[in-house]
Amino acid sequence: MLATVEGIIRANLRHEIKNVAVKGTHTYPFYDVKIHKELVGCVGWTTADELYSCSEDHQILKWNLLTNDTSLVVKLPEDIYPIDLHWFPKTIGGKKQTQAEIFVLTSTDGKFHLVSKMGRIEKSVEAHKGAVLAGRWNYDGTALVTAGEDGQIKIWSKSGMLRSTLANQGSPVCSVAWGPDSDRILYTSGRQLVIKPLQPSAKVTQWKAHDGIILKVDWNSVNDLILSGGEDCKYKVWDSFGRLLYSSLPHDYAVTSLSWAPDGEVFAVGSFNTLQLCDKIGWSYALEKPDTSSLFGLAWSADGTQLAGACGNGHVIFAHVVEQHWEWKNFEITLTKRRTMQVRNVMNDAVDVLEFRDRVIKTSLAYGHLVVTTSLQCYVYNSRNWNTPLIFDLKEGTVSLIVQAEKHFLLVDGAGLYTFSYEGRLISSPKFPGMRADILNAQAVSLSNDTIAIRHKSDEKVILLFDVLTGKPLSDGKPLTHELEVVEIALDQCGPSTERKIALIDKNRDLYLTSVRHLGREPKICKIGSMVRSIVWNDVANILCGIQDNQFTVWYYPSVVFTDKELLPKTLYIKDSSEFSCAPHILSYVGTKVTLRQGDGSLVYISVPPHPGLLHEYCMSARWEDALHLCRFAKEQALWACLAGMSMAYRELTTAEMAYAAIGELPMVEYINFIKEQPSRESSLAHMLLFSGQVQEAEATLLQAGLIYQAIQMNIDLFSWERALELAVKHKTHVDTVLAYRAKFLHKLGRKEKNKRFLQYAEGVEVDWDKIQAKIEMELSKEREKAANASVRSSVAFRH
Repeated sequence: MLATVEGIIRANLRHEIKNVAVKGTHTYPFYDVKIHKELVGCVGWTTADELYSCSEDHQILKWNLLTNDTSLVVKLPEDIYPIDLHWFPKTIGGKKQTQAEIFVLTSTDGKFHLVSKMGRIEKSVEAHKGAVLAGRWNYDGTALVTAGEDGQIKIWSKSGMLRSTLANQGSPVCSVAWGPDSDRILYTSGRQLVIKPLQPSAKVTQWKAHDGIILKVDWNSVNDLILSGGEDCKYKVWDSFGRLLYSSLPHDYAVTSLSWAPDGEVFAVGSFNTLQLCDKIGWSYALEKPDTSSLFGLAWSADGTQLAGACGNGHVIFAHVVEQHWEWKNFEITLTKRRTMQVRNVMNDAVDVLEFRDRVIKTSLAYGHLVVTTSLQCYVYNSRNWNTPLIFDLKEGTVSLIVQAEKHFLLVDGAGLYTFSYEGRLISSPKFPGMRADILNAQAVSLSNDTIAIRHKSDEKVILLFDVLTGKPLSDGKPLTHELEVVEIALDQCGPSTERKIALIDKNRDLYLTSVRHLGREPKICKIGSMVRSIVWNDVANILCGIQDNQFTVWYYPSVVFTDKELLPKTLYIKDSSEFSCAPHILSYVGTKVTLRQGDGSLVYISVPPHPGLLHEYCMSARWEDALHLCRFAKEQALWACLAGMSMAYRELTTAEMAYAAIGELPMVEYINFIKEQPSRESSLAHMLLFSGQVQEAEATLLQAGLIYQAIQMNIDLFSWERALELAVKHKTHVDTVLAYRAKFLHKLGRKEKNKRFLQYAEGVEVDWDKIQAKIEMELSKEREKAANASVRSSVAFRH
């Protein structure tokens, strides 16, 4: 995670033949550097180390950061003054495209030009009256959008053929961006922002965004957030519905450029002699004041480690992100240089320096392991030994996400998802139709020791579940489908795979919990919270914490909702979050420490009581006496409530009885005693299932054991009269019992029978309570005898 504010950006300005480093020691030693003589309008990366820049001096220069060369690609005709540049996407649907490398170049003469990497103008197209202010390829490379000074927005094929005129504004359109699915266009209209779908009949979203003309917009495909900046000297962050998430304080000058990093975690903002790095929430990591004049264009390299800017004074500025910071237990890790990390153990102040052959792209620290990816390799360090990492090569050099679990970790790049063990062995690579690995983020992917969960991009109501070891969908083959679009998912980390749970937040900000493995049954999805913004599972126990409606909430035992949902409110730990600044976000929950990032970027640490974690440990290892001692020692109602739910889930009735008694739930104590008095194991199991609300499973258990009367009586007790009659008729027994109880029930209510089916059977069946009681007693005697015989057989088998 990024934690420091100072010194994040190290910027290097190329001045004529000299190098001037701004607040940094990491310089690129350039010699005989060619620079532009006029304003630089746009820049674009071809690879992670190669950049093209275009200027009003009609030159296109190529900057190679590995060989420290700057070369002239082409001298444009004198009538072409470039404004915007955008390279054709190099990956389409996770696969590298084979089309010749070209870029679109827009200019002041109303044309856009398709230019090859060698500088050859393949095609020039008359597009607008007046300057073409912006040109952007969509994410799959099938279409190009241009925006002009004439107020028109046009869609073109990749070969430059006009498809449609999407809009015709009364004022110039300064900037344009594609939506994440390439089905919507975001563009500026004076002080307004407009989102227009490509479908003609779809609804257009429009809102006033700034108090001055909007100059630049950007829309990130990973986090689905929108950036805007304008002449009111502010930059703002919006969601795709047009809701304001962050508004900056006014800068000294207009915001002339901004750009999202590819992974959507940070963005850069450019103004007059100003370059700023910001978190996706909006707060600033660092602010630099290089001598650049206005920054008219910003572009991130594909791996998100380097930034280039087009300067009004003819220079090209390069910057890279350093001093990123990660924490886990007693270790602090800082990226001090592009290829160097420092590891500090706060327990003994020991410091280790980690050196890498290539620059660091992505890093993750959790579960006692540090995973670092560079452009070519992956390094895996064990926290017990920082000297000998395990190293293996990567197929793709643009890892966009690392997700860790206790036994495995997951790498996501533009081509796919790959699960590795901490020994560097490739375990699996899950695939599914319509997979777009390049837009997956930490909210859409979750990993546990046995399961991978992925939110489907094309249908965000669907969560795909895969087995870690095979990479194939789980045994039932059906994805998990929620009734609303899912915003965030998180798998719990502990316990056996059969009890794996997944928490999900939908777009209404309601929090739900469900089982991952349903064993052919319909999944039971239970709501456990509302107005939830952020969730994280604990690393050593299945305890969930989240930010819920201005409160920090910990669900000590969220699975209690499947056993006794009435206990759920009693198992919560709630702390008022009004002391935090707006929109805090949970980063980690390790041991008893929760780390939150506040809306202003500062870190806050919260300590959670240690007793629930110990209780989870005792119950999972069936140490019920220790669990009781812990609850008696702590004297917390929440702990007793957790123990009540856990012991019922593990069918430990004696412990459950004591726990329910401790929280004053006497009706539950009586029902547990009733369960213990059942004549057979099957009856006890059925009533425990009934206790948890699993009516169908309880009935199926009784029917499978041949306890027909008990199944009928259970439905009578639940007032499921028609189901009770259906079972009695089907099995040709106890029809009179159902009719007798039904008549008694209606008599108490003072009503007459109106159900035609009951009236039909009442005509031919005689109700005699003495016979019914005798028949019931005979059924119970049979059950007791059967249970006794089974007990004898099992004891004999045990002796043998």
